[in-house]
Amino acid sequence: MVATRERTVMAVTAITIAVAFATVLYLSKRRKNRSKLSTSEAELLLLEPEGEEEETEEVIRSPCCSTDLETKPQYMFKRVLADNSYSAFKHLKREEGETNDLSLKLHPYEDEITYMLENPPVLSYFNKSENCPDMDASYVWVDTQQKLEYLAELLSKEEVFAVDTEQHSIRSFLGFTALMQISTHKENFLVDTIALHDEMSILQPIFVNASICKVFHGSDNDILWLQRDFHIYIVNLFDTAKACTVLKKPKRSLAYLLENYCGVSTNKMMQREDWRIRPLSEEMFHYACVDSHYLLYIAHCLHTELKIQGHDFHRDNLYFIHEVFRLSNMACIQLYIKEFQSPPGESAAKSLISRYSNSQVGISLKDDRTREIIRCLCTWRDVMARIHDESLQYILSDNAIIDLALKVPKEAEEVYSVIEHADLNRDIPNIQSASSPSPVVIGHINDINHLLSEITNDIDNLFRRIFQRYIVQAKICPLSIYNYALLSELNVKLANLLFPIQNGNKSSVRVGKKTSRKERFVKKFSCKAPVYHNCRIYASDGRLLCYCDQRKIDWYLRRDLAKIVEHNPPGIVLLFEPKGRPEDEDNEFYIQSKKNICVGCGEKNHYLRYRIIPSCYRIHFPEHLKSHRSHDIVLLCVDCHEIAHSSAERYKNQIAVEFKIPLHVRKVVNSEENKGSTLSSSIVEGHEDVGVSPLHLRSAAMALLRHGSKMPSERFEELTQVISKCK
Repeated sequence: MVATRERTVMAVTAITIAVAFATVLYLSKRRKNRSKLSTSEAELLLLEPEGEEEETEEVIRSPCCSTDLETKPQYMFKRVLADNSYSAFKHLKREEGETNDLSLKLHPYEDEITYMLENPPVLSYFNKSENCPDMDASYVWVDTQQKLEYLAELLSKEEVFAVDTEQHSIRSFLGFTALMQISTHKENFLVDTIALHDEMSILQPIFVNASICKVFHGSDNDILWLQRDFHIYIVNLFDTAKACTVLKKPKRSLAYLLENYCGVSTNKMMQREDWRIRPLSEEMFHYACVDSHYLLYIAHCLHTELKIQGHDFHRDNLYFIHEVFRLSNMACIQLYIKEFQSPPGESAAKSLISRYSNSQVGISLKDDRTREIIRCLCTWRDVMARIHDESLQYILSDNAIIDLALKVPKEAEEVYSVIEHADLNRDIPNIQSASSPSPVVIGHINDINHLLSEITNDIDNLFRRIFQRYIVQAKICPLSIYNYALLSELNVKLANLLFPIQNGNKSSVRVGKKTSRKERFVKKFSCKAPVYHNCRIYASDGRLLCYCDQRKIDWYLRRDLAKIVEHNPPGIVLLFEPKGRPEDEDNEFYIQSKKNICVGCGEKNHYLRYRIIPSCYRIHFPEHLKSHRSHDIVLLCVDCHEIAHSSAERYKNQIAVEFKIPLHVRKVVNSEENKGSTLSSSIVEGHEDVGVSPLHLRSAAMALLRHGSKMPSERFEELTQVISKCK
């Protein structure tokens, strides 16, 4: 009887799995034929909550979403490691017993990288690249699994090879790798990572092979992108950009190295081409090949210079080589993480309000209703971008959000007109399908109109309504491999955890407790908006000049001195040749992006500006060292700020004693009557009635300057006596 029951259960389970598999296969075929999922089909995959039909009907405005008519390359991927859900990214698990929590935090090859850092190899394989290679048009296009396996076998026999990648981020929420360039001493390979997205793990053993050196230029982003898309990690890396840093090169760009060592000019603006298109244009083929073709020779040249400098300065040929190796492989330990805010879009809204508050529309943004509209639109945009796998700027630009918040159109036609007008000067380069308003906005334009008319201060409730409409119901927007997890019941439960509501109020861990002193301090003094906007300014030849904030970008654009070429964060190309470039003054600091985190512990939620050089010393610096310089300003959280401040005070006291310079001026005295012009807090005896405090002196001087002519004679004489004590 028991055996029969078990067989029955197994049979039912097998039938259920078969039906589910057939359903998914059927829906996949329907999607390939560009046909829309019907409501009944969506309900096969998603459970509809009970008892919410009436409320849902009030929210729904648009009949359907027609944006699934376009088949994007990433929709053909069968396996996506980083989807658009709110769940954390899971890294590769090398051992079966390893828990999911560990896979979120630990680098799977940390032991191998650590061992190499402690035992750096002798990089002798660069000697094979002594002559600059000629650039011919030959390359091997790798777009099948068989070709990829051949490439993996070939690379396994190499000692070193060069790598570069091209990314696409405009028509994708997280972005994806569209092309990989690999060059050996003999051949160039262009790997179609779109066609081979699901097979790229074939190269994984090659990239973690410690006996093979991988040469990149500016590898920090490539390391994270390869983890995100393919679970490819890197062990044994030589980064030519890190070599430029150690050698203190005037420039660190690959364009500079190509021109300086190989006599080759390249247009870095090609990075913003649409690398999804197939076949690639002739210019794109050439650019892709050049990036990796010369990299081994450049690495050889830099390796030789590092050896010479090591011998000259430290009598050790390998001193600087090992330093570059250390910097390169330290970057390999970093892990890709998916970032999201609570609630979604909140960070973007704060950034928008902060940026535009300093511009001409700043006065209007002080209105609470305008700010709430911005927050609502940013929340809607975030959800839409995740569902449709589009970038935030493609869905709805920052300019459009600001204009909608300021004008608050009443009808759908007005919404369309406002967005279209706001994006007249928007430039998303070389993306043929980029239009304004975007297809997503057109498909949901009534929803935007509804949001504007039903604005609410309860941002969490707003997110729940949007979440219920597009995610729980799943009757409007198309399914894809990127939003399936987002549209599942699991993420509905996750949303309830992220945004819990209890008795109509947002729950808090510290309910009923008094706000701590630290929390009050954070609320009052911490930065209210991101400090670094990481906007880029490029020269007309495409070379990066500096990173800056949004205000400087707006300044150039308002005067028609530049055109915008990048979004999120913005980037502009100057329409004139600047007087100087950062590399001319050896100012590498200005061509580095900066993170809005505490530099001490990595805290992201709050931070304060901290001056490494105290103002009491800085005011005595030469003008060229203290004007328009931010080298000595860093971000610290409250705890790290307190530690740094205490240490700085101790060091200032030490300097005051060592050089006999008063740290705190208590009184200013007459220099003729007293040998010292100031009295410090440590010089007390016999001087209690001598001089006047700096604050009293300043107050008296300001009063005489501002109101001396109208002041009663007695008061005028009294303040004059205060000043005379210090003459």
